[in-house]
Amino acid sequence: MFNNLILYLVVINLIGFFIMLIDKRKAIKRQWRVSEKALICISIIGGSIGMLAGMSTFRHKTKHKKFTIGIPLILVIQIAILTYFSSL
Repeated sequence: MFNNLILYLVVINLIGFFIMLIDKRKAIKRQWRVSEKALICISIIGGSIGMLAGMSTFRHKTKHKKFTIGIPLILVIQIAILTYFSSL
């Protein structure tokens, strides 16, 4: 089970990272964008580290408080939940 969780987290964080790249490129080209709701959802389901890495690497969504505060907050909550369940 632990190996499956690690694999899931690696995959979802890679997806989060590349979704930020795709959205940044589409923003530059003024094309259809990935919705903010979808970006937040990716973070909530475990992709917050990848989203933060993407934000930093591509300098994307760094002026939006929803992302600069929300994504790190989601990560802190996820770490707290994992810590709690790993101590059981």
